[in-house]
Amino acid sequence: MNKSIRKAAVIGSGIMGSGIAAHLANVGIQCLLLDRVPQVLTDDEVRKGYTLDHPVVRNRFATGAVEKLSKSTPSPLYDITFAERITPGNLEDHLSQIVDVDWVIEVVVENLQVKKDLLSNVERYWKPGMIVSSNTSGISIHEMVADCSEAFQRNFLGTHFFNPPRYMKLLEIIPGPLTDPAIVQQMRTLGEKVLGKGVVLAKDTPNFIANRIGTYGLLITLQAMVEQGFTVEEVDAVTGPAMGRPKSATFRTLDIVGLDTFIHVAENVYANVTDEMEKAAFTVPEVMSNMVEKGWLGEKSGQGFYLKKKGASGSEILSLQLSTLDYVPQKKVTSGSLEAAKLAKGARAKTKALITAGDRYSEFAWNILKHVLIYSAEKVGEIADSINEIDEAMKWGFNWELGPFETWDAIGLVKSVGRMEKEGLSVPTWVKEWIAQGNQSFYQKENGTLYYVSEQSYKQVEQPTEIISLRSLKEQNKIVKGNEGASLIDLGDGVACLEFHSPNNAIGADILMMIQHSLEEVRSNFEGLIIANQGRNFCVGANIMLLLMEAQDEEWDEIDSIIRMFQNTMYKVKRFDKPVVAAPHRMTLGGGVEACMPADQVIAAAETYYGLVEFGVGLIPAGGGCKELTMRASQHVGNTDADLQPYINHIFETIGMAKVSTSGHDAKRLGYLRSSDRIIANQDHLIYEAKQSVLRISKAGYEPIPQERFQVVGSEGKAVLQLGALGMRESGYISDHDLLIAKKLAHILAGGDVPAGTLVSEQYMLDLEREAFLSLCGEPKTQQRMHHMLTKGKALRN
Repeated sequence: MNKSIRKAAVIGSGIMGSGIAAHLANVGIQCLLLDRVPQVLTDDEVRKGYTLDHPVVRNRFATGAVEKLSKSTPSPLYDITFAERITPGNLEDHLSQIVDVDWVIEVVVENLQVKKDLLSNVERYWKPGMIVSSNTSGISIHEMVADCSEAFQRNFLGTHFFNPPRYMKLLEIIPGPLTDPAIVQQMRTLGEKVLGKGVVLAKDTPNFIANRIGTYGLLITLQAMVEQGFTVEEVDAVTGPAMGRPKSATFRTLDIVGLDTFIHVAENVYANVTDEMEKAAFTVPEVMSNMVEKGWLGEKSGQGFYLKKKGASGSEILSLQLSTLDYVPQKKVTSGSLEAAKLAKGARAKTKALITAGDRYSEFAWNILKHVLIYSAEKVGEIADSINEIDEAMKWGFNWELGPFETWDAIGLVKSVGRMEKEGLSVPTWVKEWIAQGNQSFYQKENGTLYYVSEQSYKQVEQPTEIISLRSLKEQNKIVKGNEGASLIDLGDGVACLEFHSPNNAIGADILMMIQHSLEEVRSNFEGLIIANQGRNFCVGANIMLLLMEAQDEEWDEIDSIIRMFQNTMYKVKRFDKPVVAAPHRMTLGGGVEACMPADQVIAAAETYYGLVEFGVGLIPAGGGCKELTMRASQHVGNTDADLQPYINHIFETIGMAKVSTSGHDAKRLGYLRSSDRIIANQDHLIYEAKQSVLRISKAGYEPIPQERFQVVGSEGKAVLQLGALGMRESGYISDHDLLIAKKLAHILAGGDVPAGTLVSEQYMLDLEREAFLSLCGEPKTQQRMHHMLTKGKALRN
């Protein structure tokens, strides 16, 4: 039961099936992708003289799906070369090959009989120990295999991925009545540790957990909207970030999901529940059915609740008037409650501010929320065993910041239940009994440990050892040192963690000072240091606002001091006499990358978007980024007979085009990460893995990285780089200011005006970086770029 999953077969190569196959390939699992055999030739196949018996034709569906993976945006693959791990085939010729796999996943059409027939065929080739699962979004797991052998049923379960499988964190595991508990645990471990998912155990009920609650919430919102006369944009203004929900809110979410898909999910519940009130709640509004009849399915058809219309002055997003089914220009939505929510910090405070403000939007939010909370409470024990699994499912599957029970606590459990009952609503008995015992909330935290209500008492939320919460450690007074920008936290076992917590985790003097203080503390009292945090993004770079203000005031000495401090701090990290491991995640840009580069090892989350982007604001990397990449290239070539110039050309292009990786694996392809750096699929495990790395390095006997000189391409190589930039300017690809920055970048990467092959020191390269950075800060067009980035959030190419 504990054998690893090395090879899998995915049956069904549609968007979901191919996406699952891609994610299996992402984590190194070889995958067989099977689909039906086409019954009709395409025009292209006819021109090529193929028949229906030709292998290319017979494998067309699966082959086409694999080809699309490399072209899709956003990509289902961490690296497009991972598509090579997927072997396409068809069900008639290749189903027998599943005898060689460890896991078969059924991802065919949501039709019970189709699934039963397919699984019956799968059983013909099934062997003991092979796990079989269905990716159904709501069909009964038990009914699918009711006609199969008991041995097969013991190895069968539901594994419901959310779309897109690479990016959505939730994986619902649904055991059948005969599923072996050891199989359930094995798949849970696989989901968390290998696939990087947040796993919840769901009951075998219609639509399981997330789709059951989420669909109910969307339908309740639609019904309240129609009854109270709100517009599409008003509803989205209320049900987005103001309520702790994603920016896609209600109607953009429906457009993304697809109205036909949503109706199918809603009708599945309607057909499989017996309570008349619940059936009524899952009745699809007539307006939505009318939209589907018109082909207005959302983004996949080009229009749904929103329509993007191109005009003479650019594109405009129109919203649908439900009463007339006409598209009209959107109106800006403002109110006291929305402003109160916007000003509040954190989802808990935002939601409470929204529903207590007292205007019509506040009342609308309350009227939706109260029904979702009660429905969620009614389903405890039916769709999941615990409130915690329901909360996690909604956060991971629908990107809610708070689950329903966390939301209930945030708005005040006792007070809100009183309001519900005053308005004539029936609150589940178990909730009232819990309050009657004197409890004020569903969750409570003691000494950093979280507990939730279970069977009228508090039960500890079980966290895998691989999850280390910095927030919990801080609540346990594990902060060793700290200031406004960063804190040093004791992780135990002799390892400390430096956590950034400035706005957007941007690097300023406070963080740099804290890094230096941390090195002193670790040298005396710890085995090693990790640089990591659990913010939304690891680090968006240096504090551009501070740099712009200093540049506008012509405080050149101050800018020089800031850059020297950054460079000196990173140099100290690199030369530190104990191991340092950096653990970046998501957006890691500019100075954030340079904060990782001196580490002995980088352990990055698979979803890490990593890049030196200073060119976009008219600058060059000056915290050691140029130096470090050049040095790595030189060290690589020094061990071979290769020419250094092509490596420097690549670095010049990467920095000059401000390339950002699309994943941790892509960061390796771009050269930002080294072959010795590691990629972790589950971001929640990042700090644990970094801690283990520090302990391994320390135990092996750590020796600081020695200083050494390295060769550069010199003036000849600089001419090559500048010639390439000049050609791009003459072709109109870059501006005059881009060319100016490119020339300065070329000067640094080439090592200045020295002969090719000259050996230079790291400090020499750092001086080149700093000089170029200072001169660019004085350029009016660079200052314009910095201002544009701060005000518009995007690069200006002036």
